[in-house]
Amino acid sequence: MIVVDSSVWVDYFNGQMNAATDLLYDLLGNEPILIGDLIYAEVLQGFQKDGDYIQAKKLFESLTFGEMLGKDVALRSVDNYRTLRKKGVTIRKTIDMIIGTFCIETNMPLLHQDRDFDPMEEHLRLRVLR
Repeated sequence: MIVVDSSVWVDYFNGQMNAATDLLYDLLGNEPILIGDLIYAEVLQGFQKDGDYIQAKKLFESLTFGEMLGKDVALRSVDNYRTLRKKGVTIRKTIDMIIGTFCIETNMPLLHQDRDFDPMEEHLRLRVLR
């Protein structure tokens, strides 16, 4: 199971071609992908046109859905944030800290295009796809 971050989905739905979207194209239909509730909400709320929203929602319905945040992940996210802060690293978005921690805790690799995940890979053993 692979988690694809909002940063990749946004590029994908906007038709941007890069290494992450190329990999996503290869993964779709060939590997199980988890669409986490936080990513689901973050991506779908960005659509302005109803048709695009419906198309994205339909694609997401074909993926495995999972809840990413509960008490345990929330607390581990706080611990991970504090660990990084002690190393002089500040993660800009709480949602990225939660997504990264979820992936660490479940040992699921993350496909992303967001620099906030780089220190999690370096210091917290986040597995990423490249």
